[in-house]
Amino acid sequence: MSSEACVLLVDGENIDWALSNLLGHKPEPAQRPRWDRLVHYAEKRSGSDCRALFFVNATTGVAQPFINALRHMGFVPVMLINDLGPDTKVVDYAIERTLEALRERRDSDVLLASHDRDFYDALADLDDGRQLTVVGFPELMASQFHDDGAMDVVDLELDVGAFDGDAFDAGRLPRQVAVPLSKFDPAAFLD
Repeated sequence: MSSEACVLLVDGENIDWALSNLLGHKPEPAQRPRWDRLVHYAEKRSGSDCRALFFVNATTGVAQPFINALRHMGFVPVMLINDLGPDTKVVDYAIERTLEALRERRDSDVLLASHDRDFYDALADLDDGRQLTVVGFPELMASQFHDDGAMDVVDLELDVGAFDGDAFDAGRLPRQVAVPLSKFDPAAFLD
């Protein structure tokens, strides 16, 4: 990557929604991503330290052990209280504002962990030569992320390795993922 630094933005609510979609139920703690692996992936990818922000809707409260765990994993928890009205998507609002603020920080590559189409325009506005990456489950991502040649799409499970296989019956998430021919492994389908 060409930039000297990176910023990782995590839409935890959206990742949890996608995971619930795949599992058919709210994920158990052991089935949730190992967020520290995402921070490690981002830093390895950028070749530098990464400012990792995890956005949390704290309007109705938040579990302090979760916040402490995020800090321990290298995140800056961004706890938000909605004072703009019931129709405001708290986390989405804050991530969009952060993406807008990143326009001025041209030395920062950006990784966004979300599937939400609402972020596409703000992320696309950052296409000025820096590395732009969207992390999640590609089959659930908005098509705009796939169609934009300036953004890399990274799989949270297969590329980042953010899940422990023993938390799932088949050793991995129950997904139907299209496989590029260059990565096709027949053994994965025969075992």
